[in-house]
Amino acid sequence: MKNDTKPLLQRTWMVWLCALACTALWGSAFPCIKVGYSLFDIGSSDTASQILFAGIRFFGAGILALIIGSIGQRKILRPRQGSIHKILILSVFQTALQYVLFYIGMAHTTGVKASILQGTGVLFSLLLVCLLFRTEKLTLPKTMGCVIGFVGIILVNFTGTGLNMDFRLIGEGFMILAALSYAFSSIFLKLFSEDDDPVMLSGYQFLVGGAAMIAIGAAFGGRLGGFTPASASLLLYMAFISAAAYSLWGILLKHNTVSRITVFTFMTQIFGVVFSTLFLQERNSFGWQAVIALALVCIGIILVNKKSVKQS
Repeated sequence: MKNDTKPLLQRTWMVWLCALACTALWGSAFPCIKVGYSLFDIGSSDTASQILFAGIRFFGAGILALIIGSIGQRKILRPRQGSIHKILILSVFQTALQYVLFYIGMAHTTGVKASILQGTGVLFSLLLVCLLFRTEKLTLPKTMGCVIGFVGIILVNFTGTGLNMDFRLIGEGFMILAALSYAFSSIFLKLFSEDDDPVMLSGYQFLVGGAAMIAIGAAFGGRLGGFTPASASLLLYMAFISAAAYSLWGILLKHNTVSRITVFTFMTQIFGVVFSTLFLQERNSFGWQAVIALALVCIGIILVNKKSVKQS
């Protein structure tokens, strides 16, 4: 009954519902990206066009987030003078830097290794928030929860191929740096949301970060072809994914500890496998590994949240 006295966005059932909704949306982006590359005639090694594609998606996400947020709050969302530097910091770490590193890294490593290394973002978030920013305590349940969840990510991506000990800075190194950039962005969003509206921050950081990615992609020769009603609709949905999920994620971070929320990021990979199986007919993607991985991820989330609930 004690949990019922908490604010709505701190109640366990609401945190799980909203966080899983966010990760389900992000997970649906995996097959959408693959379909988008096909519809827009983007080759698997055409990094410049991939960055341009992502930049347009995120710029559109910024517009959608600001429109939805303005309608919901019945006022036009505008940044305060003191919010400009926060938006710039978020646009670098959450959008431009993270995804430029991600797409370049993806082009120089295997998909299996990329997925596993992407999961290190949760571990980085825990270490940074506890050891560098010192806004939380590094406890055994939190550590165990993150490690168990990470093991689940390794398992769901383990196919016996594409996993080796090779390491290249421009490949595996960039994927780790992208995960580190994500970790910083989550912590910054938590800190900045104490004084500013997370939806406003999300919308404007997507605009700035998306514009930067469009410029980078175009400068290196990126191009998009195949604009049709189908491809435009897909791009609009992908913009909605980012706008809705990241804005809701920011609201959750505003009302909860970083570790309690970021541990749910592990579910993005699980949802990605499920949606790829359903919509791309990747029948071999979902098997016993995915079932066990889901159990491990859930155990990890429960461990982290159980301790967080006691502390909050």
